[in-house]
Formats: sequence, structure tokens, C-alpha cells
Amino acid sequence: GGTRAPEVIKSNLNPVFAKIFTVDYYFEEVQKLRFEVYDSHGQAGVGTHDDDFLGGMECTVGQIVAQKRVTKPLFLKYGKFAGKSTITIISEEISGNNGYVELAFRAKKLDDKDLFSKSDPFLEIYRIDDDRSEQLVYRTEVVKNNLSPIWEPFKVSLNSLCSCEEKRKLRCVVWDYDSRGKHDFIGEFFTTFEEMQKAMGENKVQWDCMNPKYKIKKRNYKNSGVVVLSLWKIHRVYSFLDYIMGGCQIHFTVAIDFTASNGDPRNSCSLHYINPYQPNEYLKALVAVGEICQDYDSDKKFSALGFGARIPPKYEVSHDFAINFNPDNDECEGIQGVVESYQSCLPKIQLYGPTNVAPIISKVARVAADEERTKEASQYFILLILTDGVVTDMADTREAIVRASYLPMSIIIVGVGNADFTDMQILDGDDGVLRSPKGEPVLRDIVQFVPFREFKNVSAAATGSCLPLPALPGPSLPSRSLPGGSGVGPAARHTATALCRVPCAVCPVLYDVCSRQCTVCPQLCSMCHVCRVPHAECHGPRTVFMYPVTCTVSHPTCCASRAMLCAVCHMPCVMRCV
Repeated sequence: GGTRAPEVIKSNLNPVFAKIFTVDYYFEEVQKLRFEVYDSHGQAGVGTHDDDFLGGMECTVGQIVAQKRVTKPLFLKYGKFAGKSTITIISEEISGNNGYVELAFRAKKLDDKDLFSKSDPFLEIYRIDDDRSEQLVYRTEVVKNNLSPIWEPFKVSLNSLCSCEEKRKLRCVVWDYDSRGKHDFIGEFFTTFEEMQKAMGENKVQWDCMNPKYKIKKRNYKNSGVVVLSLWKIHRVYSFLDYIMGGCQIHFTVAIDFTASNGDPRNSCSLHYINPYQPNEYLKALVAVGEICQDYDSDKKFSALGFGARIPPKYEVSHDFAINFNPDNDECEGIQGVVESYQSCLPKIQLYGPTNVAPIISKVARVAADEERTKEASQYFILLILTDGVVTDMADTREAIVRASYLPMSIIIVGVGNADFTDMQILDGDDGVLRSPKGEPVLRDIVQFVPFREFKNVSAAATGSCLPLPALPGPSLPSRSLPGGSGVGPAARHTATALCRVPCAVCPVLYDVCSRQCTVCPQLCSMCHVCRVPHAECHGPRTVFMYPVTCTVSHPTCCASRAMLCAVCHMPCVMRCV
């Protein structure tokens, strides 16, 4: 959106504009462009009421990108053709342009084209494309009244100069400037970027500036001057693809939020609800991001971790467990392998909390640190964190990110669901430099936060059509209203400062967990573990016992045996205070 600054070519009915402007290209969007041509009278800015409108043309960025060269007729107002006038738009992809080059030219003893003064020379460089057409790359400034001009150094991308092909031909033309636009041709020469490279260091490269007409007519004609390349300096800008093609491997890790705030997976409103006909929010985000990242991972094996859940066999809370339950090898075969491990993992765990992501960041960072010590820089680590809410260990997370910013590692955080992710922008660092709690800034910005709700409609169709989601047999997950006491054996004695039995103001859950800090288990009841709405109404102190009474599918054997796992279905037993 917006108007680009115009360029004026004087007294020319077939102008070649040298000005280049860049446009961000989005495949999934229709990006409309309008080009307008005016006859400028020079009193004010181009396009004012003083200028004559010669015609306009509309097209999309997609059309230009697809065809690379688009020629369309110019239209006057009300759709009338502007005679036989046409406009040609040429597009080039500038991503991965492999850097730019700095050049400086001067000339010696150019032909004098003026009667009462010396020539006013300027230089133009054209790239000759595969179809033998010429594309203006750069036009120098005019040096007045000088037959041995020294033009200012300039920088141009290798993509624009030679399409990153060192042997591509370049045509360089020297003109004598005329204020009326009828510039006098002095001479030309042909070269390549490969030939220009000989001007490295103290070396100079020069070419005879030739006028073909003079060469035919004049018997002793030698040249119309000499052009010298006095400066050649390459500035390499290595793209992501350069590193990949150079042998660098991408190690991709996905971390999934299994905290209770996602909702009971048996409920269709849950972010973890497994619908046999449509992927849930986590699967949509995983596939949308993962299918892009997997193209850069040669072995297509991804580490898949979970956090914020109670996991078997002891059902203790873990913040960095392998979702395939193989601590010695947490890798899955491709994105589909991650999806299958995720679906298999859900019935075996109990969603809990809190949302701590620092342990997983630190875990990946340790592997990246080991890689960095090899001095080979052959692997780069990308951590994708899928979460439904703001992290609860913000201070530790900031510290972990600052430490990781010194390593070959990047972090993508995707916010799933409709929570308020305002605080997550702090980790992104776009609005300011992220700092650790002690004030140490990150070495580089390694975090990108994306609220998935802003993009899910774009990718949902593609994701849903390629992702098979079989129905899961067997029991569902444990109830969300489980009381505290995780990791404590049957009939464990809790001496609590208070016992909370308060309904949440938002969700219909009663609390059977210890208020403030329990002397036996680390649970708190100052906030709802489902919707995270604070509650403060607690009863007085008392001593309680925790007994398993039934499993999630109501097998009564739990109550009789007082076991932690049901003897029938081997699912965790529900516990309550008695």
C-alpha cells in the first residue's frame, strides 16, 4: 500500500526507467498494483493537476511474478485506450541474491560532443537477459564539462547486476548528457562480472569505449575513450538456502503444551479434543509450521516433547518429556510421526500445569551448545513451542532465551486458542530488546511469536485435507477435577494450612487441593488449574488424607485396592480428600 516516488525521463517517448522498487510478495493474497504515466511539466510533483495523464494500468503482483515480464496497454479515463501506448513491468526475486558488489568507474579521453564546451558524460549498465533483451541495472550521475570523469562509487545486488551468473554479458554505454533528453552516444563496451573481478586490490580493469559507426567510417579509429573500473568490492550476504546447500543440517524440535487450561480432551471445546473428521488447533498449527520446517531437515526425524502434564508410571508433573515415552530417543519419523505420537500420548497422560517452557528451552540449548563446541557449525536448532497461554515461568524463560541467543538456535512460539497473548510479545522482542531478569540483553533476536488464530483460516483447508485422523479407541483422559497429591502413595497424610472447596467463577470445577503451599505436595489452590482464574475463598486448617476412590471409567476396584492405577484398565485413579 502506498505511492512510490516517481522517476522523470525528459523528452523521450520510449523511456527506460532505472528506478527499482521492492514489493513483499504473498502467494496467498491478491496484491493489486496500479501504474500511472504522466507528462511532467516540472513545476510541482509528478501526478499533480499541472501534469498530463498519459495512461495507467492495473495488474497483480502474482501476474508479474508468474510472467516475469508483463506488457499491457495504457488506458485513459473511462477505459479508453491511450493510443498504442504500452507499459512493460519486469520482476525479479531479490531473496537469496547472494550479496552485493561495490563498483566505481572513471573514464579517460572521451570524445567531445559539445561545440562550445566539453562533454557531460554519464554511464549506464545494462544486463543482457536470456531472451537477449536488455535490463537497465544502474545509471551514474552526470559529470559536467569533463572528458575524464570520475563517477561516484555505487552498490548493486548481484541478482540485479548479473542474475548471480558471473558469465552473463553486460553492456555499458557512455552518453553525453543533453537537458532536452536527446543524449549523444559516445561509446559502449561489453563485459561480464567475471571480468570485473580482475579489479581486486590494486589492479585495474579497463575497456575501450567504442562507437561502432566510427569504427566503420574511420580508418584509423582506435576508440572514443577508455573506461576504467577503479573499485571492485564484493559483499557476500549468505541466505538461509546458502547454509543449507553448504551442508548445514536443521534439527527441528516441537514442544506441546499439555497443561489443564487446554480443557478436558473429552470435551469438544478442548484445544486437545480429538475429532476423527477435523484436526484440532494443535494439529493444525503443528502441520502448518512443521510441513515448512521439514523441508530443511534431511533425515526428517523430529524431536517431540511435551510439558505441563502428569505422566506415567508415577504420574508426576513433567515439563520436558518425550511424547513417544522413549527418553533415550525422543525423535519421530516426520510430521506424521509426531502427529501419531501426539494422538497416542493423549490418553496416557493427565493434563495439569503450570505452563513452564524454560526447561524445554534449556534442554534444546544444551544440545545446541554441544554442537557449537565442535566448531563445525554443521547443525542449526529450531524449537517450535505450541502453547495455549502465557508462560508462568516468565523470568526463567527470559533467562533461558538470553542464554540460547549465543547458540545456533531459534525459537518459534505459536499461540493456540483465543487467549490474550499480549505478554508473549515481550519474548518476541519486536517492540524492544528482550533482557534477562538481571538486565542482560539477548545477543540476537531468536524468538518469533505467532498467534495461530490470525493464520489458521489460511492453512486450515490444506492442513485438514492432508491429515488423516483416525478415531482413538479406549478410555478418555482422567478428570480435570483431580485433587492434589501427585506422586504421593495411597493414604498419604497431608498436613495442609487450609483445605479449599470452592467452585471456580468461570468453570464448574470444585477444588480439593491444598491452599498455599502443602507440606507434602507442591500444589497450590490460589488459581483455577483449568481456566486460571484466581480464587481466594478457603476454609480453615485441617489435616486430610488422600485416597484413590475410582478410575476415570468408574471401575470400583480402585476404591477397594487403594491403588494408584486401576486393576482393570490401568488408568490413573481419581483421588479425593476424606
